[in-house]
Amino acid sequence: MALKPHHARKAIILITSTRHTFRLSLLLAAVLLLSLSPEPGSAELYSTEPRSAGAGSAEEESISITAVGDIMMGSDFPSPRLPPDGGRDLLTAAAPFFKRSDIALANLEGTLCAGGEPAKVAVPGRSYLFRTPPEYARNLKEAGISMVSLANNHVFDFGRPCFASTKKALTKAGVAFSSKNGEIARFSVRGVRIGVVSLSFGPPPRSIVFPEQVLEEISRVADHYDILILSIHAGAEGRDALHVVPGMERYLNEPRGDLIRFAHDAIDRGADLIVAHGPHVPRAMELYRDRLIAYSLGNFATFGGMSVTRESGYAPLLTVQISADGSFLKGSLHSFRQKPLQAPVPDPGRRALRLIRRLSAQDFPNSPLLFQESGDIDLRRP
Repeated sequence: MALKPHHARKAIILITSTRHTFRLSLLLAAVLLLSLSPEPGSAELYSTEPRSAGAGSAEEESISITAVGDIMMGSDFPSPRLPPDGGRDLLTAAAPFFKRSDIALANLEGTLCAGGEPAKVAVPGRSYLFRTPPEYARNLKEAGISMVSLANNHVFDFGRPCFASTKKALTKAGVAFSSKNGEIARFSVRGVRIGVVSLSFGPPPRSIVFPEQVLEEISRVADHYDILILSIHAGAEGRDALHVVPGMERYLNEPRGDLIRFAHDAIDRGADLIVAHGPHVPRAMELYRDRLIAYSLGNFATFGGMSVTRESGYAPLLTVQISADGSFLKGSLHSFRQKPLQAPVPDPGRRALRLIRRLSAQDFPNSPLLFQESGDIDLRRP
Protein backbone atom coordinates (compact mmCIF):
# COMPACT_ATOMS: atom_id res chain seq x y z
CA MET A 1 0.00 0.00 0.00
CA ALA A 2 1.41 3.37 -1.01
CA LEU A 3 1.77 5.69 1.92
CA LYS A 4 0.37 9.20 1.86
CA PRO A 5 2.90 11.95 2.63
CA HIS A 6 1.70 12.35 6.21
CA HIS A 7 2.34 8.63 6.83
CA ALA A 8 5.89 8.67 5.48
CA ARG A 9 7.44 9.48 8.86
CA LYS A 10 6.44 6.10 10.31
CA ALA A 11 7.96 4.25 7.32
CA ILE A 12 11.26 6.14 7.63
CA ILE A 13 11.56 5.22 11.30
CA LEU A 14 11.21 1.52 10.50
CA ILE A 15 13.64 1.58 7.59
CA THR A 16 16.39 3.39 9.47
CA SER A 17 16.18 1.07 12.48
CA THR A 18 17.24 -2.20 10.83
CA ARG A 19 20.70 -2.35 12.41
CA HIS A 20 19.65 -3.58 15.81
CA THR A 21 17.07 -6.38 15.75
CA PHE A 22 16.03 -6.06 19.37
CA ARG A 23 15.58 -2.30 19.16
CA LEU A 24 13.70 -2.70 15.91
CA SER A 25 11.25 -5.11 17.53
CA LEU A 26 10.56 -2.72 20.34
CA LEU A 27 10.20 0.19 17.96
CA LEU A 28 7.91 -1.73 15.65
CA ALA A 29 5.67 -2.67 18.56
CA ALA A 30 5.53 0.95 19.68
CA VAL A 31 4.67 2.22 16.21
CA LEU A 32 1.92 -0.37 15.81
CA LEU A 33 0.51 0.51 19.20
CA LEU A 34 0.44 4.21 18.35
CA SER A 35 -1.12 3.63 14.94
CA LEU A 36 -3.90 1.45 16.30
CA SER A 37 -4.73 3.40 19.43
CA PRO A 38 -7.86 5.53 19.16
CA GLU A 39 -7.63 9.28 19.38
CA PRO A 40 -9.25 10.90 22.42
CA GLY A 41 -13.01 10.81 21.96
CA SER A 42 -12.88 8.21 19.18
CA ALA A 43 -15.80 5.90 18.66
CA GLU A 44 -15.57 2.12 18.73
CA LEU A 45 -13.60 0.43 15.93
CA TYR A 46 -15.93 -1.16 13.39
CA SER A 47 -14.76 -3.90 11.02
CA THR A 48 -16.71 -4.60 7.85
CA GLU A 49 -17.26 -7.89 6.07
CA PRO A 50 -15.58 -8.45 2.70
CA ARG A 51 -17.71 -7.75 -0.35
CA SER A 52 -18.27 -10.37 -3.04
CA ALA A 53 -15.77 -9.08 -5.59
CA GLY A 54 -13.42 -11.52 -7.27
CA ALA A 55 -10.16 -12.27 -5.52
CA GLY A 56 -7.44 -9.82 -6.46
CA SER A 57 -9.76 -7.66 -8.57
CA ALA A 58 -9.56 -3.89 -8.70
CA GLU A 59 -13.04 -3.82 -7.14
CA GLU A 60 -11.80 -5.75 -4.11
CA GLU A 61 -8.76 -3.51 -3.70
CA SER A 62 -10.89 -0.34 -3.60
CA ILE A 63 -13.07 0.93 -0.76
CA SER A 64 -16.73 1.69 -1.47
CA ILE A 65 -18.41 4.53 0.39
CA THR A 66 -22.11 5.34 0.05
CA ALA A 67 -23.45 8.65 1.36
CA VAL A 68 -26.73 10.50 1.53
CA GLY A 69 -27.66 13.86 2.99
CA ASP A 70 -30.15 14.65 5.75
CA ILE A 71 -32.21 11.97 7.44
CA MET A 72 -34.95 12.84 9.93
CA MET A 73 -37.26 9.89 10.56
CA GLY A 74 -40.28 11.85 11.79
CA SER A 75 -40.86 13.93 14.90
CA ASP A 76 -43.28 13.72 17.81
CA PHE A 77 -42.93 17.45 18.56
CA PRO A 78 -45.03 19.53 18.88
CA SER A 79 -47.48 16.84 17.75
CA PRO A 80 -46.71 13.40 16.33
CA ARG A 81 -45.80 13.23 12.63
CA LEU A 82 -44.25 9.81 12.52
CA PRO A 83 -44.11 7.25 9.69
CA PRO A 84 -46.19 4.08 9.95
CA ASP A 85 -44.81 0.92 11.55
CA GLY A 86 -42.15 2.80 13.49
CA GLY A 87 -40.43 3.95 10.32
CA ARG A 88 -39.22 0.47 9.42
CA ASP A 89 -39.94 1.00 5.72
CA LEU A 90 -38.58 4.53 5.49
CA LEU A 91 -35.21 3.43 4.06
CA THR A 92 -36.23 0.17 2.40
CA ALA A 93 -35.65 1.37 -1.18
CA ALA A 94 -32.15 2.61 -0.37
CA ALA A 95 -31.09 -0.29 1.85
CA PRO A 96 -29.59 -2.45 -0.95
CA PHE A 97 -27.23 0.38 -1.89
CA PHE A 98 -26.13 0.91 1.71
CA LYS A 99 -25.58 -2.79 2.29
CA ARG A 100 -23.46 -3.26 -0.82
CA SER A 101 -20.96 -0.66 0.35
CA ASP A 102 -18.13 -1.02 2.81
CA ILE A 103 -19.30 2.07 4.71
CA ALA A 104 -22.59 4.00 4.44
CA LEU A 105 -22.90 7.54 5.80
CA ALA A 106 -25.75 9.98 6.51
CA ASN A 107 -26.47 13.14 8.47
CA LEU A 108 -28.95 12.62 11.30
CA GLU A 109 -31.02 15.77 11.83
CA GLY A 110 -32.61 16.12 15.25
CA THR A 111 -32.54 13.93 18.31
CA LEU A 112 -33.44 10.37 19.28
CA CYS A 113 -35.15 11.01 22.57
CA ALA A 114 -38.27 10.19 24.58
CA GLY A 115 -39.66 13.39 26.07
CA GLY A 116 -37.49 16.31 27.01
CA GLU A 117 -38.05 20.04 26.90
CA PRO A 118 -37.20 22.23 23.90
CA ALA A 119 -33.88 24.00 24.23
CA LYS A 120 -34.78 26.71 21.71
CA VAL A 121 -37.85 28.44 20.36
CA ALA A 122 -39.29 27.16 17.09
CA VAL A 123 -40.15 30.01 14.75
CA PRO A 124 -42.76 28.98 12.12
CA GLY A 125 -41.26 29.03 8.66
CA ARG A 126 -37.76 29.78 9.94
CA SER A 127 -36.73 27.13 12.47
CA TYR A 128 -37.93 23.70 13.52
CA LEU A 129 -37.34 21.22 16.34
CA PHE A 130 -37.05 17.49 15.74
CA ARG A 131 -37.49 14.73 18.29
CA THR A 132 -37.63 11.13 17.10
CA PRO A 133 -38.25 8.09 19.35
CA PRO A 134 -34.93 6.43 20.35
CA GLU A 135 -35.98 3.02 19.04
CA TYR A 136 -35.90 4.44 15.50
CA ALA A 137 -32.10 4.08 15.63
CA ARG A 138 -32.59 0.43 14.69
CA ASN A 139 -34.02 1.55 11.33
CA LEU A 140 -30.64 3.02 10.43
CA LYS A 141 -28.81 -0.16 11.35
CA GLU A 142 -31.27 -2.46 9.59
CA ALA A 143 -31.01 -0.38 6.42
CA GLY A 144 -27.22 -0.79 6.41
CA ILE A 145 -26.15 2.70 7.51
CA SER A 146 -22.77 2.45 9.23
CA MET A 147 -22.33 5.96 10.59
CA VAL A 148 -24.25 9.20 11.07
CA SER A 149 -23.07 12.74 11.62
CA LEU A 150 -24.31 14.51 14.73
CA ALA A 151 -22.52 17.76 13.93
CA ASN A 152 -25.50 19.84 12.88
CA ASN A 153 -27.83 22.58 14.08
CA HIS A 154 -30.60 20.22 15.27
CA VAL A 155 -28.74 17.80 17.50
CA PHE A 156 -29.32 20.07 20.54
CA ASP A 157 -32.97 20.86 19.79
CA PHE A 158 -33.88 19.36 23.18
CA GLY A 159 -30.70 20.09 25.07
CA ARG A 160 -27.85 17.96 26.32
CA PRO A 161 -29.99 15.20 27.90
CA CYS A 162 -31.49 14.39 24.48
CA PHE A 163 -28.07 14.68 22.83
CA ALA A 164 -26.86 12.03 25.29
CA SER A 165 -29.97 9.95 24.56
CA THR A 166 -29.21 10.14 20.82
CA LYS A 167 -25.69 8.82 21.28
CA LYS A 168 -26.91 6.09 23.61
CA ALA A 169 -29.57 4.95 21.11
CA LEU A 170 -27.07 4.85 18.25
CA THR A 171 -24.53 2.94 20.33
CA LYS A 172 -27.16 0.40 21.32
CA ALA A 173 -28.16 -0.06 17.67
CA GLY A 174 -24.54 -0.44 16.54
CA VAL A 175 -24.39 2.74 14.44
CA ALA A 176 -21.19 4.79 14.67
CA PHE A 177 -21.29 8.57 14.99
CA SER A 178 -19.18 11.70 15.13
CA SER A 179 -20.15 15.08 16.54
CA LYS A 180 -18.62 18.41 17.48
CA ASN A 181 -17.73 16.80 20.81
CA GLY A 182 -14.69 15.17 19.22
CA GLU A 183 -15.68 11.59 18.37
CA ILE A 184 -14.12 9.92 15.33
CA ALA A 185 -16.01 7.06 13.72
CA ARG A 186 -13.32 4.43 13.10
CA PHE A 187 -13.50 1.56 10.61
CA SER A 188 -11.20 -1.17 9.39
CA VAL A 189 -11.95 -2.40 5.86
CA ARG A 190 -9.73 -5.25 4.66
CA GLY A 191 -6.87 -3.83 6.69
CA VAL A 192 -7.41 -0.21 5.57
CA ARG A 193 -7.87 2.19 8.48
CA ILE A 194 -10.66 4.71 7.88
CA GLY A 195 -11.71 7.61 10.07
CA VAL A 196 -14.81 9.80 9.70
CA VAL A 197 -14.89 13.25 11.31
CA SER A 198 -18.03 15.40 11.42
CA LEU A 199 -17.92 19.20 11.26
CA SER A 200 -20.45 22.01 11.22
CA PHE A 201 -20.77 25.80 11.51
CA GLY A 202 -21.44 27.87 14.64
CA PRO A 203 -18.95 28.30 17.47
CA PRO A 204 -15.95 25.99 17.97
CA PRO A 205 -15.07 23.20 18.28
CA ARG A 206 -15.17 21.63 14.82
CA SER A 207 -16.63 24.70 13.15
CA ILE A 208 -15.52 25.54 9.62
CA VAL A 209 -16.35 29.17 10.39
CA PHE A 210 -13.18 29.02 12.52
CA PRO A 211 -11.07 26.90 10.17
CA GLU A 212 -7.64 27.13 11.79
CA GLN A 213 -8.61 24.94 14.74
CA VAL A 214 -10.31 22.33 12.55
CA LEU A 215 -7.48 22.20 10.01
CA GLU A 216 -5.01 21.59 12.80
CA GLU A 217 -7.08 18.63 13.96
CA ILE A 218 -7.27 17.26 10.42
CA SER A 219 -3.48 17.46 10.07
CA ARG A 220 -3.04 15.59 13.33
CA VAL A 221 -5.76 12.99 12.80
CA ALA A 222 -4.75 12.17 9.21
CA ASP A 223 -1.57 10.52 10.53
CA HIS A 224 -3.68 7.81 12.16
CA TYR A 225 -5.73 6.75 9.13
CA ASP A 226 -5.14 5.55 5.59
CA ILE A 227 -8.38 7.29 4.53
CA LEU A 228 -9.89 10.30 6.29
CA ILE A 229 -13.48 11.27 5.45
CA LEU A 230 -15.11 14.56 6.45
CA SER A 231 -18.88 14.93 6.87
CA ILE A 232 -19.67 18.67 6.88
CA HIS A 233 -22.97 20.38 7.72
CA ALA A 234 -22.60 23.89 6.33
CA GLY A 235 -23.56 26.34 3.60
CA ALA A 236 -26.54 28.55 2.81
CA GLU A 237 -29.98 26.93 2.64
CA GLY A 238 -32.81 26.54 0.18
CA ARG A 239 -33.45 26.61 -3.53
CA ASP A 240 -31.68 29.97 -3.80
CA ALA A 241 -28.49 28.24 -2.60
CA LEU A 242 -28.07 25.67 -5.37
CA HIS A 243 -24.75 27.10 -6.50
CA VAL A 244 -21.53 26.82 -4.53
CA VAL A 245 -20.01 30.29 -4.31
CA PRO A 246 -16.54 31.37 -3.15
CA GLY A 247 -16.31 33.17 0.15
CA MET A 248 -18.31 33.03 3.37
CA GLU A 249 -21.84 31.69 2.92
CA ARG A 250 -24.65 32.94 5.15
CA TYR A 251 -28.20 31.97 6.03
CA LEU A 252 -30.45 34.36 7.97
CA ASN A 253 -27.32 36.47 8.55
CA GLU A 254 -25.54 33.56 10.24
CA PRO A 255 -22.09 32.68 8.82
CA ARG A 256 -22.15 29.13 7.47
CA GLY A 257 -18.54 28.77 6.29
CA ASP A 258 -16.45 29.17 3.14
CA LEU A 259 -16.97 25.65 1.82
CA ILE A 260 -14.76 25.80 -1.25
CA ARG A 261 -11.72 27.17 0.52
CA PHE A 262 -12.19 24.95 3.54
CA ALA A 263 -12.62 21.78 1.45
CA HIS A 264 -9.45 22.52 -0.51
CA ASP A 265 -7.47 23.34 2.63
CA ALA A 266 -8.75 20.18 4.34
CA ILE A 267 -7.60 18.00 1.45
CA ASP A 268 -4.23 19.77 1.52
CA ARG A 269 -4.02 18.76 5.20
CA GLY A 270 -4.84 15.08 4.60
CA ALA A 271 -8.61 14.64 4.06
CA ASP A 272 -9.51 12.18 1.28
CA LEU A 273 -13.28 12.44 0.78
CA ILE A 274 -15.59 15.33 1.70
CA VAL A 275 -19.36 14.91 1.87
CA ALA A 276 -21.37 18.02 2.73
CA HIS A 277 -25.02 18.55 3.63
CA GLY A 278 -27.10 21.32 5.16
CA PRO A 279 -28.36 23.43 2.22
CA HIS A 280 -31.35 21.03 1.86
CA VAL A 281 -30.75 20.92 -1.91
CA PRO A 282 -28.20 18.99 -3.98
CA ARG A 283 -25.14 20.90 -5.13
CA ALA A 284 -22.16 20.44 -7.43
CA MET A 285 -19.32 17.98 -7.06
CA GLU A 286 -15.65 18.68 -7.67
CA LEU A 287 -12.43 16.70 -7.94
CA TYR A 288 -9.52 18.40 -6.18
CA ARG A 289 -6.09 16.76 -6.05
CA ASP A 290 -7.73 13.44 -6.99
CA ARG A 291 -10.11 13.71 -4.02
CA LEU A 292 -13.88 14.01 -4.38
CA ILE A 293 -15.88 16.85 -2.82
CA ALA A 294 -19.69 16.63 -2.77
CA TYR A 295 -20.78 20.14 -1.78
CA SER A 296 -24.28 19.06 -0.70
CA LEU A 297 -26.28 15.86 -0.92
CA GLY A 298 -29.44 17.69 0.12
CA ASN A 299 -32.31 15.93 1.85
CA PHE A 300 -32.79 12.18 1.68
CA ALA A 301 -35.41 10.98 4.16
CA THR A 302 -36.94 13.89 6.07
CA PHE A 303 -40.39 12.66 6.96
CA GLY A 304 -42.77 15.57 7.46
CA GLY A 305 -40.19 17.95 8.85
CA MET A 306 -38.80 19.86 5.89
CA SER A 307 -39.93 21.15 2.54
CA VAL A 308 -39.45 18.60 -0.24
CA THR A 309 -40.82 20.67 -3.10
CA ARG A 310 -38.86 20.82 -6.36
CA GLU A 311 -35.06 20.58 -5.83
CA SER A 312 -35.53 20.12 -2.07
CA GLY A 313 -37.16 16.78 -2.86
CA TYR A 314 -34.37 15.56 -5.15
CA ALA A 315 -32.57 12.95 -3.04
CA PRO A 316 -29.21 11.78 -4.41
CA LEU A 317 -27.51 8.63 -3.18
CA LEU A 318 -23.78 8.75 -3.91
CA THR A 319 -21.45 5.76 -4.03
CA VAL A 320 -17.73 6.25 -4.62
CA GLN A 321 -14.89 3.82 -5.11
CA ILE A 322 -11.66 5.14 -3.65
CA SER A 323 -8.22 3.57 -3.54
CA ALA A 324 -6.50 2.62 -0.32
CA ASP A 325 -4.61 5.93 -0.43
CA GLY A 326 -7.88 7.88 -0.67
CA SER A 327 -7.82 8.92 -4.32
CA PHE A 328 -11.05 8.83 -6.32
CA LEU A 329 -11.42 5.96 -8.80
CA LYS A 330 -15.05 6.11 -9.94
CA GLY A 331 -18.54 6.59 -8.59
CA SER A 332 -22.25 6.35 -9.20
CA LEU A 333 -25.14 8.65 -8.47
CA HIS A 334 -28.59 7.15 -7.90
CA SER A 335 -31.56 9.50 -8.00
CA PHE A 336 -34.31 9.20 -5.41
CA ARG A 337 -37.20 11.56 -4.81
CA GLN A 338 -39.14 12.56 -1.73
CA LYS A 339 -42.76 13.59 -1.46
CA PRO A 340 -44.45 14.95 1.68
CA LEU A 341 -44.92 12.35 4.42
CA GLN A 342 -43.48 9.57 2.23
CA ALA A 343 -40.31 7.51 2.08
CA PRO A 344 -37.76 8.28 -0.65
CA VAL A 345 -38.24 6.21 -3.81
CA PRO A 346 -36.14 5.78 -6.97
CA ASP A 347 -36.76 8.57 -9.46
CA PRO A 348 -37.10 7.40 -13.09
CA GLY A 349 -36.60 11.02 -14.17
CA ARG A 350 -33.11 11.06 -12.59
CA ARG A 351 -33.64 14.63 -11.44
CA ALA A 352 -30.91 14.57 -8.80
CA LEU A 353 -28.34 13.28 -11.31
CA ARG A 354 -29.25 15.83 -13.94
CA LEU A 355 -29.23 18.69 -11.45
CA ILE A 356 -25.84 17.76 -9.98
CA ARG A 357 -24.38 17.24 -13.46
CA ARG A 358 -25.54 20.70 -14.54
CA LEU A 359 -24.39 22.44 -11.37
CA SER A 360 -20.99 20.72 -11.48
CA ALA A 361 -20.42 21.89 -15.05
CA GLN A 362 -21.43 25.44 -14.15
CA ASP A 363 -19.62 25.80 -10.82
CA PHE A 364 -16.48 23.77 -11.61
CA PRO A 365 -16.05 23.75 -15.39
CA ASN A 366 -12.45 22.54 -15.19
CA SER A 367 -13.21 19.52 -13.00
CA PRO A 368 -12.55 16.20 -14.80
CA LEU A 369 -15.68 14.52 -13.40
CA LEU A 370 -17.89 13.02 -16.10
CA PHE A 371 -21.50 12.28 -15.16
CA GLN A 372 -22.94 9.62 -17.45
CA GLU A 373 -26.67 9.35 -18.16
CA SER A 374 -26.54 5.95 -16.46
CA GLY A 375 -25.48 7.62 -13.21
CA ASP A 376 -21.88 6.46 -13.39
CA ILE A 377 -19.25 9.04 -12.48
CA ASP A 378 -16.02 8.68 -14.43
CA LEU A 379 -13.01 10.83 -15.17
CA ARG A 380 -12.45 12.65 -18.43
CA ARG A 381 -9.28 11.43 -20.04
CA PRO A 382 -6.90 13.85 -21.79
